[in-house]
Amino acid sequence: MTSYQSADAEREPIRFAYWVPNVSGGLVISKIPQRTSWEAAYNRTLAQIAEKAGFDYALTQIRFTAGYGAEYQHESVAFSHALLAATTTLKVIAAILPGPWNPTLAAKQIATIAQLTEGRVAVNIVSGWFSGEFRAIGEPWLDHDERYRRSEEFIRSLRGIWTQDNFTFRGDFYRYSDYTLKPKPPQPRPEIFQGGSSRAARDMAARVSDWYFTNGNTPDNIRIQVEDIRAKAAQSGNSPRIGVNAFVIARDTEEEARAVLREIIDHADPDAVKAFGHEVKNAGKASPEGEGNWAKSSFEDLVQYNDGFRSNLIGTPDQIAERILDLKDAGADLALLGFLHFQEEVAYFGAHVIPRVRALEAARARRAEAA
Repeated sequence: MTSYQSADAEREPIRFAYWVPNVSGGLVISKIPQRTSWEAAYNRTLAQIAEKAGFDYALTQIRFTAGYGAEYQHESVAFSHALLAATTTLKVIAAILPGPWNPTLAAKQIATIAQLTEGRVAVNIVSGWFSGEFRAIGEPWLDHDERYRRSEEFIRSLRGIWTQDNFTFRGDFYRYSDYTLKPKPPQPRPEIFQGGSSRAARDMAARVSDWYFTNGNTPDNIRIQVEDIRAKAAQSGNSPRIGVNAFVIARDTEEEARAVLREIIDHADPDAVKAFGHEVKNAGKASPEGEGNWAKSSFEDLVQYNDGFRSNLIGTPDQIAERILDLKDAGADLALLGFLHFQEEVAYFGAHVIPRVRALEAARARRAEAA
């Protein structure tokens, strides 16, 4: 057990989320044939499969413009509601982008959906990395740290609107005077997620977020990020939990799994991968420390949008289960997963990987009790 984990946190099962493919092209910048669809009917069935498989959350994506192999996109909040209507226990995290959204609209949308779904909706506040998208829709593009300052005010505003009557707030980006929203979302209020690896992103998570998403990485590098966030969070009295991105290729043999990975990379769209890499690396370089989520990403890493290959959940169910426990040991509370052929692979993961993870966790708990 690591120094920053309590015994209760060690015993709590790791949770599972999946990326909702509400954007065409799946979760890889590759022309490999996929049996994954961005369309609503496919995604409703996928949500039901994931719920039955043991997934806790689904995360919808927010995109406004075509690019990097994603020609079509469904809007995240409306799409999240459609998935919630098709399920009974799954929580759906709607991605929200400050700029196109303001806290007043988001608070009211999510409060209504929470009322309609017994609180099964959450939000992921996306600070933004694609300047071209903002230019295309006529939104001002702020400097790197300014985007995170705006996102922090957005989160503070959401939380205030959802929990207080006569909410008053004076920020640089948002202002409220005696604002009361009714009905508020049921308690506990919707969870607030965010991502990013820059200093500004981590500090914001430490101060105000319930959950922090990080790109895929090795357990050692995840541990460094977790320790940093936990130390900063302790100063503000917050305790964000950690979600780690990973792309899963689970097959009966490691050779089969590695062959699929090679095929995905061999079919990569090089122009789209390079263009994506140029945008995201520039976004990181704009931070004061000159480094962001994708600073050390290779061409192969960038074929999966959020460095999911680097988490190495590629192999047999036994290998993947062990590696998930390694991520948990590094401080991960949740694994955010992408797949190539979503419906069948989510079902396979639920049948063959999640039970192995739970068995490993149970064995650890027994050993801890015996000790």
